[in-house]
Amino acid sequence: MSTYTNLKLEISGHTAILTLSNPPANTWTSAALADLARLVRELNTNREIYSLVVTGEGEKFFSAGADLKAFADGDKAVALDMARRFGEAFETLSQFRGVSIAAVNGYAMGGGLECALACDIRIAEEQAQMALPEAAVGLLPCAGGTQLLPWLVGEGWAKRMILCGERVTAETALRIGLVEEVVAKGQAKQRALELAQQVDKQSPSSVTASKKLIQGARNNPLALNLPVERDLFMGLFETEDQKEGVNAFLQKRAAQWKNA
Repeated sequence: MSTYTNLKLEISGHTAILTLSNPPANTWTSAALADLARLVRELNTNREIYSLVVTGEGEKFFSAGADLKAFADGDKAVALDMARRFGEAFETLSQFRGVSIAAVNGYAMGGGLECALACDIRIAEEQAQMALPEAAVGLLPCAGGTQLLPWLVGEGWAKRMILCGERVTAETALRIGLVEEVVAKGQAKQRALELAQQVDKQSPSSVTASKKLIQGARNNPLALNLPVERDLFMGLFETEDQKEGVNAFLQKRAAQWKNA
């Protein structure tokens, strides 16, 4: 199995479990961001992987984002490299073929929260706190934060968090739609794995096509997406999973997916 900078990968059944591992705060480095993009691309080629769970190492941090020491001297070349790395990494994560679930086990700040935003589903532990505090240090979220946050929570809360630097608790995050579920301390990963087991029951071909349509709704008008929805529906009839799914249902048995 490949090795990745500050990232630990474990495979359990059809689920890849990715642990952000750069103590004490699981901050992102240029090398780790490059390896995250590589890791997700490799998972996309593994037809046995249906879901990806992302969590942080330790009990305090999911991820505190970038290490600000990288920007201390104002080097534009370093800043450009980091911005590109962040963008490529989290855009690749967002385009993961299967279902990605962020198990937010602690502080998710800046690029840490943007990592969670790039996932399909977010589960937060009750003690978790989330923020995009970049403007307080003369920066701005450059890895999707200004675009994905308002999509989830609306413009008002996005402005409170980005323009006013407001930090939200797990309870508030649930109320405003930033996370889908809040669980007790230490339970986010387990709950994410339970959701991943639900994904196992779904046709991976259907999941990939449906995810493309759902995310397409962010940028494309309804009139454009509706024909694509029908096209992708018909495309499923070229897959083995479609035939298996229908026949398994009719024969009252569990489907055996091939992701093909």
